Amino acid sequence: MTRLLLVRHGESTWNAEGRWQGQADPPLSPRGEAQARAAAPAVAALSPFDGVHCSPLARARHTAELLAAAAGLTPPQGVPGLEERAAGPWTGLTHAEIDARYPGARAGGWRPEGYEAIATLRARVTAALTALEGGERLLVVIHEGVLRALDDDPAKLPNLGARWFTSTAGALTPTGPRLALAGPPAVGT
Repeated sequence: MTRLLLVRHGESTWNAEGRWQGQADPPLSPRGEAQARAAAPAVAALSPFDGVHCSPLARARHTAELLAAAAGLTPPQGVPGLEERAAGPWTGLTHAEIDARYPGARAGGWRPEGYEAIATLRARVTAALTALEGGERLLVVIHEGVLRALDDDPAKLPNLGARWFTSTAGALTPTGPRLALAGPPAVGT
């Protein structure tokens, strides 16, 4: 069994603008960097961790680097398969822009071609995370869409929000409540 602390990255420049990121690669905003630094003591208090992993996207990678350095942990390793959910043509758009171009789509649950299905997302991320098994405690920095797809709580997750999961025999199980490691609630998606 592996224990995984899954942490949402700090605020990105697109979070600050309220833009759907999907698998686009905007960097952390200055506020996102501050959130990661502020979360470092909470992460250190939850140690020991045997390794630090992250999505290869810049906002997750930079958050993981800041957490690892400030908490005295090894540098993170990017893991293909942990990227955010693909948002197709909605990538880079705000809620208002989506609603103007696709009236009623969000409210009605319709998604455009290229928007990654929840089952596909779960399978991709579960495979990537369970490949990290090894009886360890791991810190993994990922994305809100990824964490919400794995979680049994549909509520939005703030930047630097986290939840423990166990990985056993190819299955992930959330354990305990969500944690707020630092900062105010997230802006945007």
